[in-house]
Amino acid sequence: MRRLRRLVQKRSLRWSEGVCVLEGPDLIAAALDSGVEFEALYVDGGHVDSPEVSALIRRAEAQGVRVFTLAAGVLEKVADATTPQPLLGAVRFPIAELSAIASEGLILVLHDVRDPGNAGTIIRSSDAAGVAAVIFTGQSVDPFNPKTLRATAGSIFHVPIAVATLGETLSHFVAQGARTYATVVHGGVDHRAVDFLKLSVVVIGNEADGLDDAAVAACQGAVSIAMAGRNESLNAGVAAALIVFEALWQRQGADSPLPPSSLTGT
Repeated sequence: MRRLRRLVQKRSLRWSEGVCVLEGPDLIAAALDSGVEFEALYVDGGHVDSPEVSALIRRAEAQGVRVFTLAAGVLEKVADATTPQPLLGAVRFPIAELSAIASEGLILVLHDVRDPGNAGTIIRSSDAAGVAAVIFTGQSVDPFNPKTLRATAGSIFHVPIAVATLGETLSHFVAQGARTYATVVHGGVDHRAVDFLKLSVVVIGNEADGLDDAAVAACQGAVSIAMAGRNESLNAGVAAALIVFEALWQRQGADSPLPPSSLTGT
């Protein structure tokens, strides 16, 4: 249990071992669906009779995952989540090399994005919009931080995730024919006017300060989101969502039928 707790707390250990800790049934189910390699699944003994938990145990065992049942309350001492979780999983986290990322569609780069909730939300929106990959650069939060993982709601297993420097990321995709864009509050091209049918790389900056001058200058162009009110800027997660869905709608085409709603009863 001590190692699990350290994996939850320490980025350096996660990356040296290539292992992260998943908390709760939703993330565990998404990981089982994706086929990611499990070290083990740990179950709170007080929840083994829960239908949801017992079903996940059966699925994990059918996939050859080792399952350990622990005394009630032990997992609470390991988990990061405020609400106690009945399941924890230790998995080898999926990380992509730049060379393995498909050079097509839209690639999103998070540069110095430090808030795990924002990062997780952006991964979740990117999954929904069919983004080719999400790349973390600069001093961005660890994508496999427990809070980031929870905020992805399982999308961390559906979108290629890479960690690299901004320079090598931009150079790699420019060599593949990409057009690179920095997001800026004012002075950029309207994001709706960008041709996202071509390979595009969009860089999202820090929540408080945006992108610094060097990062903006490293990109070939800049995009802004038009706003009518008095607010000076948008939350990084909201800005990213607007951009990735604009790219999706362009790929679908104006005459394509809209995808079915994910909202129950619609």
